[in-house]
Amino acid sequence: MSNLAAVQSIYEAFGKGDVPAILDLLADDVEWEAWENNSSVNAGVPWMTPRHGKGEVGEFFAVAGQMKITDLQVLSMMEGGNQVAVEFVLETDLPTFGGGHYRDEEIHLWTFNDAGQITRLRHYTDTAKHIAAYGR
Repeated sequence: MSNLAAVQSIYEAFGKGDVPAILDLLADDVEWEAWENNSSVNAGVPWMTPRHGKGEVGEFFAVAGQMKITDLQVLSMMEGGNQVAVEFVLETDLPTFGGGHYRDEEIHLWTFNDAGQITRLRHYTDTAKHIAAYGR
């Protein structure tokens, strides 16, 4: 499976709630949202917390499962080398997290190893929107 096809399958699996299918594509030592001095991390936004390894990424999906996604549109996917970038729109209500709401155009950057496993996800977003929605 190409890197692009793998990422396409992640969004399809997410839409179906099939977290095991997503975790199967990750390297055991995957880095998820690992940023130095990220403002949303510093504010404690739970869905932006850095995670390391498949087990901790599973925890991300437990947090994401508490969000009420009202709109998710993949706008484009671009592949180059060992990375795939996905531009998307996300709108969500946060009933478990104080009732906040946000809508944002964001980018996921997926990085793959030579075995075709995902080794890193970086999420480029307007962190101020996430912080305001979280209410911190």
